[in-house]
Amino acid sequence: MNLVCHRRTLHRIPEPDFRLPETLAYVESVLSPLNCTLHRPIESSICAFFDFGRDEALAFRADMDALPIPENSGLDFSSQHPGYMHACGHDGHMAILLGFAQWVSQQNEMPHNILLIFQPAEETIGGAKPICESGILSRFKTKAVFGLHLWPDLLTGKVSTRPGGMMCRTSEVTLRVTGKPAHVARAEEGLDALEATARWYLAALEAEKNTPGSLPRLLKFGRIEAGTVRNALAGNATLEGSMRAFEDETFYHLKGKLEDLATAISNDTGCSFDLHFSEGYPAVDNHPEVYARLNEIANLEYLDEPVKIAEDFSWYQRYVPGVFFFLGCGPAPALHSQNFNFDEKALDVGLELFKTIALRY
Repeated sequence: MNLVCHRRTLHRIPEPDFRLPETLAYVESVLSPLNCTLHRPIESSICAFFDFGRDEALAFRADMDALPIPENSGLDFSSQHPGYMHACGHDGHMAILLGFAQWVSQQNEMPHNILLIFQPAEETIGGAKPICESGILSRFKTKAVFGLHLWPDLLTGKVSTRPGGMMCRTSEVTLRVTGKPAHVARAEEGLDALEATARWYLAALEAEKNTPGSLPRLLKFGRIEAGTVRNALAGNATLEGSMRAFEDETFYHLKGKLEDLATAISNDTGCSFDLHFSEGYPAVDNHPEVYARLNEIANLEYLDEPVKIAEDFSWYQRYVPGVFFFLGCGPAPALHSQNFNFDEKALDVGLELFKTIALRY
């Protein structure tokens, strides 16, 4: 049950999205000899079910995919796949779950059956949702689900979480405005797509400030493109940004305001507006009763503020109660950086957390 060996082996073979042949082969090689049944609910996933004859199961999840980032860490177990790197700790997440699987396999009895989920595509389109839609959670009568993320902003050994909103719902926002180009000297003959976009942009930021909600939200734009020359009205404009919120009510309230603004400014300017919101991930919303029980049995730190990044673990929480944790591994380089690495002592802490939940929840 060498967690460091698992982590370093997986770190050498980072693979993206659903394209995980070497990763899956290694995970399966560890799981196959164990006292469990293996299942593949979707492409490039693998689940291990340990049947202790109980009525319900506890589920634990690890994400497997890596990032399209060239590694520059200098580690002697660096990526052997040029242009790809485990820069977000998923190698560590898998190592913890593999070590947990080996421990579970050695137990003669447990208070619950155990379902382990190894998931693809967390970094891209989200592998969690189709796994949930496969019905595997209900098939094995899952009572609760748990997951964690290595966190360089926390000291090694600290486990932090909070009830309710922990990580935000996210959606990419794209606005395309179509007007009519005209020379600036004859502007009355055109429809200024850039001006219409700018009006919507400023009004949208104001709408975000005035949106009600008990938790923070975010609306920011990072890219705008319009027109072809300086002395002609822009016939087309595109604005791209991101919207984030911790509460669905807040999210949909702001979304509705942005749609209303698009309609109003389109009517006022004559330009056509095409406003699109990607599905994104729901908010990570930790179940308060599950959190309360974990707070009794595990050494948890309270996370003072939710974070404005997203995680598709949230999909599991839409199907069964669950809690997500930040597992301290720092101080360490930032997630998604070319030199990301972490204190491997954190792996043992993650394993002990999962063992505690399995035995005492």
